[in-house]
Amino acid sequence: MLPELFFSIFCLFAFDPRACECVILAGGASRALNEFSFEQLLCLKTFRLPAYKTTKFTSPLDIPVEFVEKNVKLRGKLHHITEKGLEVEHIPISIPFITAIQRKWQPEGLLLIRLAGVELAPGSTAWLQRELLPKQPLWFQLLGRDSSALECLVLVHKGRLLSMCLNEELLSQGLGRAARIEGLPHHSRLYWKLHKRLLRAELKAVKKNKGIWKDQSYSERIQERISSNKFLLRLKQFVSWVRSSTER
Repeated sequence: MLPELFFSIFCLFAFDPRACECVILAGGASRALNEFSFEQLLCLKTFRLPAYKTTKFTSPLDIPVEFVEKNVKLRGKLHHITEKGLEVEHIPISIPFITAIQRKWQPEGLLLIRLAGVELAPGSTAWLQRELLPKQPLWFQLLGRDSSALECLVLVHKGRLLSMCLNEELLSQGLGRAARIEGLPHHSRLYWKLHKRLLRAELKAVKKNKGIWKDQSYSERIQERISSNKFLLRLKQFVSWVRSSTER
């Protein structure tokens, strides 16, 4: 009976990780199956296997809402670089023995990922094609989504200890402009934390005359960024409103 029981447990893990109540041992899993007594089987308990551990996402709408709300990081593998964004295969967390079986039934498809908070400039696609390897492993942090694409911070490892945020790197190379981060509430702490990072990266390119900023003087570039930045304009309008209210 025991081998059949554990085979059933294995099948629950392998074929229905989203919804099934899976049975696991409270301890002693390393011993042979035929050594378990009836009393030890009474120590079995149930738990729900989280979907993200084994589920492969092939569409933005497949991803649970709470993943986006909690800004979860997912692992992926780059397939194509297009004008619309990065086409990435989601690589779910692997579980020994189970993942190999699940691959036979996993759906095929790629996620379209946009670099959140970055308005890409001409030359950005060519730069990405030079910098990223075919089948490049990467991590993408969920910030927002619509029916066709995900808004993400994209992280690429450079060596064992270093990683590069593509969003910031493109801005620091002068290959884009800092823009609104779609999907995040603009009043949230995370929004302004990330937006400040992106503005700092952009300022590096402005100071060094890189990319789209190389044909203008420093003062002209700063003035252009201030005049074109909707958030700074709103902030100025808010400050003016506060001042006028206090003077009344």
